[in-house]
Amino acid sequence: MHIRTVTLTNGENMAYREREGGEDVLILVHGNMTSSVHWDVLIEKLPARFKVYAIDLRGFGASSYVEQITDIADFSNDLKQFVDQMGLRDFSLIGWSMGGAVCQQFCADYPDYCKKLFLLASASSRGYPYYASDEQGMPDVTKRVTTLEDIYADQKWKMIQDAYNTNNYSMLKQVWDMLIYTTKQPNPDQYQIYLEDMTTQRNLAECYQALNRFNISNVHNGLVQGEDKIKAINIPVMIAWGENDLVVTRQMTEELIEDYGRKAQQQELKNCGHSPMIDDLDQLIDTIEAFL
Repeated sequence: MHIRTVTLTNGENMAYREREGGEDVLILVHGNMTSSVHWDVLIEKLPARFKVYAIDLRGFGASSYVEQITDIADFSNDLKQFVDQMGLRDFSLIGWSMGGAVCQQFCADYPDYCKKLFLLASASSRGYPYYASDEQGMPDVTKRVTTLEDIYADQKWKMIQDAYNTNNYSMLKQVWDMLIYTTKQPNPDQYQIYLEDMTTQRNLAECYQALNRFNISNVHNGLVQGEDKIKAINIPVMIAWGENDLVVTRQMTEELIEDYGRKAQQQELKNCGHSPMIDDLDQLIDTIEAFL
């Protein structure tokens, strides 16, 4: 599948993959440390009725990074410009991990575009907190960072950023094996493509802080007061999560479930971690098909 690029009105170039055929438009939005590359197995296996677009968010993959992002809304506003440029309406969105936050923000700010929202192992509607490191380099849940400068000074960010800067694929693989591919792994060639793609990210710290600040709920998340924007999302929503996810905690998923209430359906993906695409693709596709 070829990658294409469209220039947005803000001057950014957004790269995307497009699967030919199909009439039911589906847009895939990736998470942190990934890009549209990581959707490959899902794009290949989705039923033919879907017309699929998978975008690279600003600063990821083959997209540009001219203007630094500060909030999740920067990504969702780019998505709005993309769908306008492409003439897309009445589509469904699947947002994975950080992409779930992007899709939630988009649906709250632009309620007349998306017809169904599928949140896959998604960041909470109250954000994804970033905690400072303790002396052992582990997150200290009593010390949530407040600024981007705090993240620049933190060991966890430095470790990943150093791996990006030096193309240290073995270190990145160690992290993903420990946190994400805990059940199954991609085949070696596919995994290497994913690892190389990770190092194209140019906004790691900014994404951490954007997630840290994200909050469209009606409660305070410990850092910022919620924008109370979920009330603007009145389309069918699916909250799907892996029962063994070590990245998005059960508490974050419960926050989503509480904040959306009766608006959302729920589905626990059995024997899956943070990447159901790799852990059990058939189960994921069955869940997507049943909802969409």
